[in-house]
Amino acid sequence: MPETVQESGTDQVDADEATVVPTAGGETDTVAPTQQADPAESDSDGDTDSDTDAEDSDEDGDGDDERGSEDLLVREGDIAGDYLERLLDLVDYDGDIDLDVEAGRAVVSIDGGDDLEKLVGPRGNVLEALQELTRLAVQQETGTRSRLMLDIAGWRADRRQELRDLGRATAERVLAGGDERVRLQPMTPFERKVVHDAVATFDGVHSESEGEDPRRRVVVFRQT
Repeated sequence: MPETVQESGTDQVDADEATVVPTAGGETDTVAPTQQADPAESDSDGDTDSDTDAEDSDEDGDGDDERGSEDLLVREGDIAGDYLERLLDLVDYDGDIDLDVEAGRAVVSIDGGDDLEKLVGPRGNVLEALQELTRLAVQQETGTRSRLMLDIAGWRADRRQELRDLGRATAERVLAGGDERVRLQPMTPFERKVVHDAVATFDGVHSESEGEDPRRRVVVFRQT
């Protein structure tokens, strides 16, 4: 039976405008959003495997005890908050920065500004780039690899729910016998992880990832 490509309903916006961001040393740098992969392109061949969240699989770093690790995460959040506050000042955007520690990682969110969606970009491409820059700024200060999670304007929370719904709907479609296998559009590791977790709540279906980034995608199929 022919494979079906299920496209997510996320709106696409213009990403031609680059974003000016501060470096860890207080200077400025320019980051252009990564280009959206074209779903019409053919996949590169490669082994399929069950996908895991690349961020969640990172090692914690220096092996501090539980209290020391939490103190380090709080410090990561403070460093990231200062870094992102300089960013907002540079681009003259309003936004409230919230710091937290969840599931063994620092979590930083920016909300409340009318222009913040420009720092998210199409399918979160600009957000992903800013998250990596923020992690590097934190690592430069602490000497420890950071697994910090950045959210802007609630995009990750909204996208997570959208992907959960997509994963469940796809699993139900496969179980109903409409398709033996459904291939979704290319996704980031964060997006694939959410879909895999949603599919895993159903018996009788399984999901794997295939292809190479940035063309890597989730495939949902009926178990035999």
